[in-house]
Amino acid sequence: MIIQELLNVINKHVPFSSSESWDNTGLLIGTEDSEVSGVLTTLDCTMEVVNEAIDNDMNTIIAHHPLIFKGVQNITDKSYGPIIRKLIQNDINLIALHTNLDVHPKGVSYMIGNQIGLKNMSVLDEQLETYYKVQIYVPDKDVEMMKAAFVKHHLTQIGEYSEVFFQSQGKGQFKPSENANPHIGKSNTIETVYETKLEFKVEEKDKLLAQQLIYENHPYEEPVFDFIEIKKNAGIGLGIIGELEQTQSIKEFVENYKEKLQIPAVRFIGNNKATINKIAIVGGAGIEYAQLAKSKRADLFITGDVKHHEALDAIADGINVLDVNHYSEYVMKEGLKSLLEEWTQQSIKVKVSTINTDPYEYM
Repeated sequence: MIIQELLNVINKHVPFSSSESWDNTGLLIGTEDSEVSGVLTTLDCTMEVVNEAIDNDMNTIIAHHPLIFKGVQNITDKSYGPIIRKLIQNDINLIALHTNLDVHPKGVSYMIGNQIGLKNMSVLDEQLETYYKVQIYVPDKDVEMMKAAFVKHHLTQIGEYSEVFFQSQGKGQFKPSENANPHIGKSNTIETVYETKLEFKVEEKDKLLAQQLIYENHPYEEPVFDFIEIKKNAGIGLGIIGELEQTQSIKEFVENYKEKLQIPAVRFIGNNKATINKIAIVGGAGIEYAQLAKSKRADLFITGDVKHHEALDAIADGINVLDVNHYSEYVMKEGLKSLLEEWTQQSIKVKVSTINTDPYEYM
């Protein structure tokens, strides 16, 4: 398998288009036509991780956090320059799966929930998907030509099904003016034509292209068509919410959490006398979702990087928060390995990095 094929497989399951606009995902360093000798999964791409990939003869690293995030102005012997230079010098490909992995139904938050034994997990902040039902009226003899224009541009695909249309027939009526140049009929004469109403679905990003194709390919001077906006749950979104096997005290849960995730310390905010059963999680830094967790009756909200004033806000709002440090996302290393093996049908070697990239020392 070459890198381009691996990227195609990944994109099918965790589309790069589902990343946030400010994010930097995909192939950050590398060559699309290089053969994959092995994949190393990691939370962060550090020099130690690069050396680990070299030692294990693996030419591809997939990291959750992008190494190249803001605009790179120079690559020197400072900052991340030595890491980037070593990747290039050793022909190592670097791929980032960040917010697109976060919003996957079995993404980072799900992986954390699975690690601590949550049941009945579902997406916390499910995204809505916008698409359009297109209705267009075409003379019967021009229907196949019109359909071919949309099929050529792959606009009629639904999942694993292509060329998806619905057709119904009727009779259209119009009267061209003296200045008209009708495809069918004569000026100042009422014309009736057997027409087909052609219906199909397009994604939001394809709306303008579909409209352009109608004007370019429809035989009428003034084609009649509709774009009907429809929204539905996309099945992806940030965070998860689930339940414990049995109700626990805050102290009991915290001790279990630290043990299962091998984290030496956490910070609790709220009522430490509370008992908890329903838990919401947003991996990384997600305190802005605390109110949503409360509205869904979560007894505890787990996230990281909570600031002082945000902690005070949570107490004032009666929300129990467990600040578990951003590094708790490291569970994605093992979780991503399992997903990659499933997606590629174990056709490539995948290894979990053993390097702890937590920048903090707990004293």
